Amino acid sequence: MENLKIKHYWYNAFIVQNDKVKIAIDPGQNLWLFSLGSLIPKSDWSDITHILVTHGDPDHEWNTDRVAEASGAPVICGKNLVKRVGSETLLLAPRGRGVKYDTHLKKVYPLDVGEAVTLDGVTIEGIKAVHGPIAIKIFGRRIEQRPGPGERVGLGAMGFKISIGDKVIVNLGDTLLQKEWSGLRPDVLMIPIGGLGGNVWTMDEVEALEAVRLISPKKVIPCHYNASFLWIKNAAPVDEQLFKRGVEKMGIDCIIMKNGDEILV
Repeated sequence: MENLKIKHYWYNAFIVQNDKVKIAIDPGQNLWLFSLGSLIPKSDWSDITHILVTHGDPDHEWNTDRVAEASGAPVICGKNLVKRVGSETLLLAPRGRGVKYDTHLKKVYPLDVGEAVTLDGVTIEGIKAVHGPIAIKIFGRRIEQRPGPGERVGLGAMGFKISIGDKVIVNLGDTLLQKEWSGLRPDVLMIPIGGLGGNVWTMDEVEALEAVRLISPKKVIPCHYNASFLWIKNAAPVDEQLFKRGVEKMGIDCIIMKNGDEILV
C-alpha cells in the first residue's frame, strides 16, 4: 500500500494524505496574538476530502465551516458538537461565544464512541476522549474553565480511529487518560502531552506514556504542547525529548514534529 504523508501544523492540526484522499484534522486558529490565522494554510483547503474535528475549542474548530465551504468535504465530529434543528444539522458556531448552534453544513457525520462511518474509502470511528479544565495564569491570577453542561470548553470531545487502506491512525484530540484505549494498536498515534504544570486539559508526559503503553502503536507523534495562547508564548510547556526517550524505551518510534514538518508512514 502507498505511503501516507502526514503534515503537522501545531496544536492538534494535521493533514493526512495520499494520492486519493486529503484529511484535515482540527482546522483551527493559531491563538498566538502575534501570529493569528488559520493553522492549516488556506492554500491547502480546496482539495481536502475529509474534515475531522475533535471538539469545539477555537484552536480546533475555528475554520471548520470555511474549509468545508472551500472544499465541499464532509465534516466528521462528536455528536455533541452538532444539533439537529428540523431538517438541518447545525454545527456549534466555530467563531461564536458560548454554546450556540447556528452554522449549517451540507455534509456532516456526527459520531458517538464506537460508531463509525466510511466515506470515499476512509473509515472513521469515534474513540472516547474527555477534555479536562483549562487553567491559565493571567496577570498572576489563575483563570480556570471547566467542561460541563452549557459550557463551551471541550464541547463535543472525541478521538478518532482513521483507517486508510492498510494503515490506521489514531488522533485523540485534547483528552485526559482513558483506560478504554487499551489495545488500539494503530500504525500512528497522535497524542496530546501538554498537561504539565497545572495545564490539566490534556495528559502530561507521565500520563501520555501510560497511554502509549495501553495503546501499543508503531509510531507516536506528540502534539498540543509548547503552544502559545494570546500573549503567553508557552502555555503548555513540556520536555518533549524526555517524552520521546520514554516512548523509545518501549521499543516504539517517537517522531517530534514542528510546525510544517512532514513524514511518510
